Amino acid sequence: MVTAPSDAMSDEGGIQVVGTEVDHGADVLTLPALQFLGRLHRSFEGRRRELLAVRERRQAEFDAGVLPDFLPETASLREDSDWRVAPAPADLDDRRVEITGPVEPKMMINALNSGARVFMADFEDALSPTWENIVTGQWAVREVVRRQLTFQTDEKAYALNPQIATLVIRPRGWHLAERHLLVDGEPISASLFDFGLTFFHNAREQLDRGSGPYFYLPKLESHLEVRLWNEVFVAAQEALGIPRGSIRATVLIETILAAFEMDEILWELREHASGLNAGRWDYIFSLIKKFHARPDMILPDRAQVTMAVPFMRAYQQLLVRTCHRRGAHAIGGMSAFIPNRRQPEVTENALARVREDKQREAGDGSDGTWVAHPDLVPVAAAIFDEVLDDRPNQKERLRDDVAVSTGELLDTRIQGGLISEEGVRTNVSVALQYLASWLAGNGAAAINNLMEDAATAEISRSQLWQWRVHGVALEDGRPMSADLYRAIRDEELGGLQQSAPDARWQDVAELLDSLVLSDQFVEFLTIPAYGKLAWAAPP
Repeated sequence: MVTAPSDAMSDEGGIQVVGTEVDHGADVLTLPALQFLGRLHRSFEGRRRELLAVRERRQAEFDAGVLPDFLPETASLREDSDWRVAPAPADLDDRRVEITGPVEPKMMINALNSGARVFMADFEDALSPTWENIVTGQWAVREVVRRQLTFQTDEKAYALNPQIATLVIRPRGWHLAERHLLVDGEPISASLFDFGLTFFHNAREQLDRGSGPYFYLPKLESHLEVRLWNEVFVAAQEALGIPRGSIRATVLIETILAAFEMDEILWELREHASGLNAGRWDYIFSLIKKFHARPDMILPDRAQVTMAVPFMRAYQQLLVRTCHRRGAHAIGGMSAFIPNRRQPEVTENALARVREDKQREAGDGSDGTWVAHPDLVPVAAAIFDEVLDDRPNQKERLRDDVAVSTGELLDTRIQGGLISEEGVRTNVSVALQYLASWLAGNGAAAINNLMEDAATAEISRSQLWQWRVHGVALEDGRPMSADLYRAIRDEELGGLQQSAPDARWQDVAELLDSLVLSDQFVEFLTIPAYGKLAWAAPP
């Protein structure tokens, strides 16, 4: 039952859908749901903008040479060993294998049936945010919660098994807007849109079925941004008469700034916290982005930046120690390798790399891990089954032996790290292919036997920008330059145009050029790319 809104969330009308009708829109974009979104926007949009302005000011400090550190004003909170987050709900206590994927019906069914304990349904980096994709994704989530989702092709009928993974939703980040819904003439925050609709339509149903409204929170840069999420959670639960603390959120530690505030992030959520996740690909991108002006913090070829290098090991182990000290789950990150059923040798290499990665995470004390393909679920499960046995997690491993310093988190030196023409060429090719896929409406693309999403594409384009701006020397002695980028871009583009002539290559090339050749570093590729997606309404 929907209760009357609280005073902080009064509704005044002025809500406009700026999109043509799409399938399932009538089910998702109901008047009560839109009014709920309007109340969220009016209550929290101002604070969201303030926090985005804080990001800009901090970036200016980093460009001037300042480096981040653990916050002195919250030292007492970090040193206090007594506080803990709320205990995990029963269906979110064993998270040994989590599978991720976009909110597309067929992929959702396969993921939910995969045998993984948790499925993260992604409105963010794995989804191209066309209006049709977003609305269909919201409808598909509703159908999953009610165990009704099906999908039919000419060859096969897809349906949910009796036993499926626990559903967790990842909304888009604070920096993004959803232009198809205006509140008082302004586009609504994509975060509030994604969260608000899934919560409004499903929270009560999930609780009635013995689960709950569970979320993954992306791209956060400070505990103050997490505090805003917690305020949203409290207000949303009060507005719909949902018991406070029903929402549980796992925060992706995928920015270098969040790595210095893990304790503070868990503290802000407390009653709504369920853990932290080592979002490695965005974390690497964040390092490049935050320190793009520093020639002393340039990373080598992307393939050399693994979880085994010292600064990534420090980040992963600090995450486990922080989580377990606070009674929270520590979830390992995504290995991008995926099997190829037509090429056994590729599959065997992928399985070997995934096993190595997951053994490291389990050995460090992680309570679970991410995979991107159903075939990898049994591989990761076997490793965590051996470590956990019949325990749901290994939170008792407090990792008191771990002590990570500021210097260790910021030491980006990689022994033997090189920047090669092959590395430049790979970044150009991956960025071109991914952007073409994204503009065509597909946000998760298998490229060179790796699962690429917006986070991995961000690494590729940001490295190209940084290498060019600083004129880094390739291993053969040539400086990375705009001319070298253009020459390689033309070569790679020519081959891709032949293999996929119908793709929007002119738009793709213009977009990548704007990201790589601009004087100023573009913060997120998805912001200019969003402007090139086909609108669902006339301009």
